[in-house]
Amino acid sequence: MAQPDSKKIFFENLSGAGKAIAVLTSGGDAQGMNGAVRAVVRMGLYVGAKVYFIHEGYQGMVDGGDNIKEATWESVSSMLQLGGTVIGSARCKEFRTHEGRLKAAHNLVQRGITNLCVIGGDGSLTGANLFKEEWSGLLNELVEQGLIEADAVQKYSALHIVGMVGSIDNDFCGTDMTIGTDSALHRIIEVVDAIMTTAQSHQRTFVLEVMGRHCGYLALVSGLACGADWVLIPEMPPEDGWEEKMCQKLSATRSRGTRLNIIIVAEGAIDRHGKPITSSFVKDLVVKCLGFDTRVTILGHVQRGGTPSAFDRILASRMGVEAVLALLETTANTPACVVSLCGNQSVRVPLMECVQMTQEVQKAMDQKRFEEAVKLRGRSFENNLKTYKLLAHRKPESELPTSNFNVAVLNVGAPAAGMNAAVRSAVRVGISEGHKMFAVSDGFEGFYKGQIKEVKWGDVGGWTGQGGSLLGTKRTLPAKHVEKIAEQMRKHNINALLIIGGFEAFESLLQLYEARANYEEFCIPMCMLPATISNNVPGTDLSIGADTALNAIVELMCVCQTCDRIKQSASGTKRRVFIIETMGGYCGYLATVGGLASGADAAYIYEEPFDIKELQANVEHLTEKMKTSIQRGLVLRNENCNENYTTDFIYQLYSEEGRGVFDCRKNVLGHMQQGGAPSPFDRNFGTKISAKAMQWVSKKLVETFRQGRVFANTEDSCCLLGMRRRTLVFQPVVQLKDETDFVHRIPKEQWWLKLRPLMKILAKYKTSYDVSDSGQLEHVVHNRPKDSDASVAM
Repeated sequence: MAQPDSKKIFFENLSGAGKAIAVLTSGGDAQGMNGAVRAVVRMGLYVGAKVYFIHEGYQGMVDGGDNIKEATWESVSSMLQLGGTVIGSARCKEFRTHEGRLKAAHNLVQRGITNLCVIGGDGSLTGANLFKEEWSGLLNELVEQGLIEADAVQKYSALHIVGMVGSIDNDFCGTDMTIGTDSALHRIIEVVDAIMTTAQSHQRTFVLEVMGRHCGYLALVSGLACGADWVLIPEMPPEDGWEEKMCQKLSATRSRGTRLNIIIVAEGAIDRHGKPITSSFVKDLVVKCLGFDTRVTILGHVQRGGTPSAFDRILASRMGVEAVLALLETTANTPACVVSLCGNQSVRVPLMECVQMTQEVQKAMDQKRFEEAVKLRGRSFENNLKTYKLLAHRKPESELPTSNFNVAVLNVGAPAAGMNAAVRSAVRVGISEGHKMFAVSDGFEGFYKGQIKEVKWGDVGGWTGQGGSLLGTKRTLPAKHVEKIAEQMRKHNINALLIIGGFEAFESLLQLYEARANYEEFCIPMCMLPATISNNVPGTDLSIGADTALNAIVELMCVCQTCDRIKQSASGTKRRVFIIETMGGYCGYLATVGGLASGADAAYIYEEPFDIKELQANVEHLTEKMKTSIQRGLVLRNENCNENYTTDFIYQLYSEEGRGVFDCRKNVLGHMQQGGAPSPFDRNFGTKISAKAMQWVSKKLVETFRQGRVFANTEDSCCLLGMRRRTLVFQPVVQLKDETDFVHRIPKEQWWLKLRPLMKILAKYKTSYDVSDSGQLEHVVHNRPKDSDASVAM
């Protein structure tokens, strides 16, 4: 899409010409760091700055020499998919001393570097801020020692710092997600899914220890994502007597026919008195009290390893570009900032505010103010904890409220990973609210045929990690069968509906809303949760299932390229371009964001029309790049982007025009994008958004219950719950009609189109980039929206 002229002026005003930017990674490594480094280098070069690598973190800055090297565009090629940090990371005691920082300042001034991108944890970023504050004094000392000229003090008077948080623990306040966290969750869930099969075979209990010495985020979210029986974290130690309660729960679960138990322990878990709770202690407790066959698995540094997830690649790329923009905008009086993720937006927050709040969390924990520690972690962490407690710990029947309401849940449209997690969450929250929950098989087709049955708490056990739709789902719309559906609703006395699905689910809800005029059975609270890999539902920036599909695309492209390298190993290196077709209907989300996550050279989509001239220009651009350095090219095409420029046509065009420089391969990914186990993101997103929807349903049922019946006939009683920028919002579906292109089944406005220039910049195309919303610093506490929900958007 064409960018406004103001954005082009923006780049002229923020030219990096004459500026030098250095990037370093410090502290523990995290998957995605390389993506951030790549983005900093390429965005820095794009705006005309010189960019330097600082190898081995602060140690390399202190040692200087070959540790500080100028970066080129090609030096970050094939970097995006690599785990760890290619430029190295090391803990440096010398930088903590004044003498060490003096050496570092000398090494930077020699190269004219006054802009630093620091990727690390709170210790690394605190060190960077101290370095900034001491900078002018360090320069004066260097002048006194005769190591630099006096005019250098004026020339390099200010050091500018922008941080990005790379930490798998997600332990840094001020951002919903840190680089590496999502990938670590992938490693954990892969292990849990594998363990579950052997645990079921032998009726075992597994105690899984995950990282998190001071933060229980990984344990908490992985517990949510796999439906763990018990989770132990440092921020919220269990009440005294937890040992007996845990064993009672494990025993009750087994008595209901479950063949396994999963207990997740954060390595820093403690009890109310500050005593460590170790995985071995938990194992011995279970064996002693219950006699269950119990095993311990300590994941350790496996969580740091492997390739970064699609989420981390995109997050790192967005943050890296935003960090360069922040450096270009900074002045001598601008405080050091951290590029942060709030909901779906990249924002900048003052570095030391974040560090101080992070330290406050630890102080609260040390002083046993655990409720406060949870709140200080942020609304994201707090919501995760509340949702876990709601779903994992079943209240006795005597303690449950009795609402006498019947709520039906069904899936509509194509299957999407995460649907089952959403159904499980809805059923359990509904039961906790006192409702009777009914499951409808095969969508509205099953509804009018009467395929409706009550579902209990235990019936949805183990659903979180299952792909597809266990309820079954069809694309059938209700309009033709509305009379039979109304009859079934009367028969089962359905008082509310929760529909989980894609564009068909949206259309279905509109049809049911319109049917209210003729059928009072539909005058009930009705809510829809968007679940489709295409991410083409209006009213939401993100749909359940889209993240899993993106990971499938990234993984499949890696397999293609890896297999290709193996084939070529005997015949030497050959340049090759892959033409990949993605799903999505007319929506280009998967092609665009998948392209960003995999470092694509081009992505063709319906929303951004293209012609033969643009195709030719892309081929020429890629040919020039191939002649100089890169060995692989990647082009994505959304399945319905153009009826004439098909995947075969583009493949043949690139093959012909690239003859003598590169050859081509094509791959249509097809329904592999829909299959497989849901990603941790989709399990968590589906679980939390469904819990929120059921709480809304409960509230509406109470509000609309009058004279012995439920009657809801207002627009706001028929809603879609979607992620809008930074918040989860209930929106009347009838109000979303004007925002929808029904012919092409897409929203008229789509946020991710703003990411396309970013993808082009990182592929070395000249374009303009739509910057972050404000470009201003936001305070950590005051400007956070009340309903912001953790890590639920790209």
